[in-house]
Amino acid sequence: CLIWLELGPSIVHNEVHSQIRHYLSESDVESSSDDSVASAGPESDIDQAQLDAPPIVNVVAPVDIEDEDTDDQEAVQVISDPIWSLRTAGMRRIPFTKENKLLVPAPGTNDPIDWFFLLLDDTLLEKIVSATNKNAWEILFSPNLKIKSRINNWQELTVAELKKFIGLIFHMGTVKINRLNDYWKTDRMFNFGFVRSQMSRDRFLLILRCLNFYESDEETVPDDRLYKVRLLIDYFNQKMKTIYYPSRELSIDEGMVLWRGRLHFRQYIQGKRHKYGIKIYSLCEPDGLCVSFTVYSGKGGELGGKGHASKVVKYLMRGMLGVGHSLYMDNYYISYPLATELLSEKTYCTGTMRSDRKHVPLDLKTARLARGEKAERYANGVLIAKWCDKRQVLYLSTEFENDWAISMNRYNQPRQKPLPIIQYNAHMKGVDRNDQLMSYYAFEHKSIRWYKKIFVHFLQTLLVNSFKLYLQTNPRKRSLYHFRLSIINMLLPAANAITPPLRPRQQTTVRHVLSKMDTPDNTGERMKRKRCRECSKTKKRTMTLFFCAQCPGEPGLC
Repeated sequence: CLIWLELGPSIVHNEVHSQIRHYLSESDVESSSDDSVASAGPESDIDQAQLDAPPIVNVVAPVDIEDEDTDDQEAVQVISDPIWSLRTAGMRRIPFTKENKLLVPAPGTNDPIDWFFLLLDDTLLEKIVSATNKNAWEILFSPNLKIKSRINNWQELTVAELKKFIGLIFHMGTVKINRLNDYWKTDRMFNFGFVRSQMSRDRFLLILRCLNFYESDEETVPDDRLYKVRLLIDYFNQKMKTIYYPSRELSIDEGMVLWRGRLHFRQYIQGKRHKYGIKIYSLCEPDGLCVSFTVYSGKGGELGGKGHASKVVKYLMRGMLGVGHSLYMDNYYISYPLATELLSEKTYCTGTMRSDRKHVPLDLKTARLARGEKAERYANGVLIAKWCDKRQVLYLSTEFENDWAISMNRYNQPRQKPLPIIQYNAHMKGVDRNDQLMSYYAFEHKSIRWYKKIFVHFLQTLLVNSFKLYLQTNPRKRSLYHFRLSIINMLLPAANAITPPLRPRQQTTVRHVLSKMDTPDNTGERMKRKRCRECSKTKKRTMTLFFCAQCPGEPGLC
């Protein structure tokens, strides 16, 4: 390439042409007479046109890296092909430097309600109450509001009433009825007097309609597709990071929140119980305790686009890299580049792998093993292996070598399997166990909007986590069913019980003073009027010039 650039194409052509003729003349002199006769045949003759033709020279143009798009360089991580071998050299041993424990003092009592409110504090509830009240007043004064709408009877939501609302959601997950209205029916086949004694039907449906988790004075919609539930996601991840440090073994998998309506980032997963819905990525312990989670918002979201699986892993593992965790994932996430990157962050990973991933050894990819056989390759502290049981299974591990080990099957019979497979089966079920526990008492109704379903999922996850923390620190064991019932009993006390934290809001003694709306100054404009709030309660429409400046929203009063 350098000769071509310095001497020019014509000089290079003549020089190469001369070298070819010189080589042919020397080979003719050194050849034997028999070979000379054989070489004189028509098949071995050298075409003079081929000698006169210019030689083919491959010229590689230099690339200026600084002129490339830096975003594309970050998205595509160039990794040289590893040199695979049968030797286990390079497998690292990383100690776990943290301790699995509760980071805050445990509640003084063994009451489940204290463990539940350890995860759900009043700070979040106050934000939800504020956002819900603001949303209710915006709906109340919308121009297209119907006269007989329930929102005309809106009263300010309080933290105590929100706790009662949460208790009813939990109770409706225990006692399931297809239609929400049926919980308040007086028919003898229903007749749930307990629900009616806690909250009226209209009030429950009104809170459910106005429930909101985003409060902003800006009129523009944020770019974040998850802005309606961002408060819940950030709160959960930060709360778990503050009160608890997880165990060494963790697993990442996706779950689904049922949703069959229109939504830009609705997903379809064939193997899930709910095939259509909102995809939830979760990081869990093997027993089902959820450490962190996020919602998939499509290709245009924060975690979407190229390298999506790697982005999800790094997002869920924020603050837990570099301490020796052992991470288990399925073939949706596992790849050789991600494994080496996690290994450089002192984090193991183990899981099944797709055969079409980059850097998979070709001989393993094409190998056809008999049942019970295994094959493996090692490079840079990474194991990629294949094992044949009922079918060919490809897997990766940066923690375990591909040794044989004994495990017991469902019939309590010993089975010989590779060690990475045994460890994967033992620690990969955390997300599935979490989904299983929440599915027992699910609150699923089609009429609920998607972000409110995320709120219900958020509450159910908090309850399961509080149950798992309770079991870790209390010798007195309870089932999830009785743990839930205890929480529901405290959130929904009897009508004559004295429970100060859950008492209805106190009535204010502020005297209402009527104010008159401003009169236009001879401009010909029509005077603005408001609908009387008290007349609306009797289904009567009355427009008035007077309003109460002390009441929220300044409602009209005649």
